[in-house]
Amino acid sequence: MIVVTTEHIEGKSIMEVLGLVKGSTIRARHVGHDIMASLRNIVGGEVKDYTTMLAQAREEALQRMIEQAEDMGANAIVGTRFVTSMVMSGAAEMVAYGTAVKIA
Repeated sequence: MIVVTTEHIEGKSIMEVLGLVKGSTIRARHVGHDIMASLRNIVGGEVKDYTTMLAQAREEALQRMIEQAEDMGANAIVGTRFVTSMVMSGAAEMVAYGTAVKIA
């Protein structure tokens, strides 16, 4: 599966557009990690627990999007984007979306 953020894949022809595909996950913060993050906010620096959590959320959303595209018969996804939003206090949703296509 080829996944790109561009609308075209260099050297490939899009033979068929299959439609929108998406994957999402919702992750909640851990209270203990929040305390450490608050302390990190005071002294500055990277909050590694949140960096790791968001990286895992992106990968999970991406994999779910790829699975949906494969179920549709796609061999590529173009125009891939990521969006995150807070759904409630302490929980955020990560969404990956793009257009499933068949390329030659």
